[in-house]
Amino acid sequence: MRKQLVTGVAIMVLAVSGNVAAAVGVPEAQKLNSELTPVGATRQANASGTIPEWTGGLSQPPANWEPGQVEVNPFPEDAPLFVITRDNLDLYRNKLTDGHIRMLEQYGPDFFMPVYQTRRTAAFPEHVYDKFSENAVSAELLDNGNGVRDTIMTSPFPIPKTGLEVIWNHILRYRGEEISFRSASATPQVNGSFNQVVNKYDYYFAYSRLGADLADIDNKIFYLKTDTIAPSNLAGTITLVHETLDQVRSPRLAWRYDAGSRRLRRSPNLAYETDLPNSSSLRSVDQKDMYNGAPNQYNWELKGKREIFVPYNAYKLHDADVRPEDVIRAGHINQKLTRYELHRVWVVEATLRTGISHIYARRTFYVDEDSWQILASEEYDAEGNLWRVSEAHNISYYSEPVFWTTMEMTYDLKSRRYYIDGLDDGFPAYDFTPGFRGNQFTASAARRAARR
Repeated sequence: MRKQLVTGVAIMVLAVSGNVAAAVGVPEAQKLNSELTPVGATRQANASGTIPEWTGGLSQPPANWEPGQVEVNPFPEDAPLFVITRDNLDLYRNKLTDGHIRMLEQYGPDFFMPVYQTRRTAAFPEHVYDKFSENAVSAELLDNGNGVRDTIMTSPFPIPKTGLEVIWNHILRYRGEEISFRSASATPQVNGSFNQVVNKYDYYFAYSRLGADLADIDNKIFYLKTDTIAPSNLAGTITLVHETLDQVRSPRLAWRYDAGSRRLRRSPNLAYETDLPNSSSLRSVDQKDMYNGAPNQYNWELKGKREIFVPYNAYKLHDADVRPEDVIRAGHINQKLTRYELHRVWVVEATLRTGISHIYARRTFYVDEDSWQILASEEYDAEGNLWRVSEAHNISYYSEPVFWTTMEMTYDLKSRRYYIDGLDDGFPAYDFTPGFRGNQFTASAARRAARR
C-alpha cells in the first residue's frame, strides 16, 4: 500500500511541477519500503549486530501501562552491558561524541555512561509514515534554505542530501497534533543546590494536524503557550509563541505577559542567541528543543552517519517516582538514572556565517536516524573551544506513538553549571489530546487568560 502511494504521489508531483525538481526521484523514494525504514533510517542491523534491525519500533504500550498514566519502563529487566568511565574511555573513543569525551574527562569518575542493549523503539502513527513517503518526492528547500515547500505533517526529507535538510527534518519532525504538560527547569549552582521553575506547556502543532496543508496553516509550524506556575515571584507569567515556517520572511511572533506589570508585550528578540528565559544565561533561545528557529545564521555541512553511544529510552529519568532531587547533582545529573545505547546518527556541523553574530561560532549536532530527533550537540566559542555540551534524553510515548524528549540539559564546561528542563515533581502524564483550538493561541486569548 505504501509503495503504491509513493509512486502515485511521485507521478502527480512530476506532472505538475515543471522545472521544479523533487527532493528525490521515484526509485530512490521507493527505498522507504525496502532497505530504508518509513522515516529514512537504515532498516538492517549493523555488521556486528550491536544495532539491531528496525522491526517497527515500540508501536504498542507495555501490558502494565494504562492510558492516563506516566509511561512505565518497557525494559525493566535490562541491565547495563558495560559502563564507560574516564579510566576506560579510550576503549570506546571512536564511538563517543567529542562532548561526551570532554564530560568524562572533566567530571569523571562521577560522570559515567551506562551502556545498554540497543532498542530501536522510535515509532509513529501509520498516517505519519505515509506523509514521509509523500514528502520525499515533493518537499523542497526554499531558495535561501530558510523554509520548505510542498511538505506537511512531518520531516520533509527522509532521504537527505545536505546538512540543512537534516536540520529541517528535526525542526519539522512529528510530535503529535497537540500536547499539554507540566515540567520544571533548574540551573543548579556549582555545589548542586537549586530552585526549580515550574511551567505548564500547551502546544498546538498546526503543521502536523491530520488533513492540514501549507495553505491552511498560514506559515505556522506550531503555537505554544507557556504559563509559569512557580516560584511565586514568577507565577502568572505567560509566554505565547507563533512558530513560523519561514522565519526570515515572517519572523517568529512572541508575546510575554509579566504578572508584575500586568501587560502583554511583544517579545521581538525571542530568537537566536538571546538568553533562554530562566536559564541563568546557560542556554540560548535557539537551543530549546536542542535546536529551533531559522537556520540562516549558519552554514550547514552534512558529515555523514556514525555509530555513537547516545542517550536513548530514558524511562528511568521519566519514572513517575523520580523527583528533581533524585536527578540533580553538582556539575551534571545523576548518571545512574541515564541510559545510553549505540545508534546510527547523522552528524551535522554548523559554522557561523561571515558577518553574523552569535555566541556559538560552531555547533555539532547528532541526529537520530530513527526519529530525526537531535540527541546530543556541542557548542563552541569564538576561539574554537568546546564551551557547552547538550543532551536530549528521549522516550517513546504511548498514548500517541511519538519519540520525543523527556529531559534536556546543557552543560557549561567553563562555569561547571548546567541548565536542565523536563524535571517531574509529581506532575500528570503528558496529555496528547487536550482538545485545543487554534483561536486559543491568539494574543487576545492570552491576554484574557492572564487576567483570570
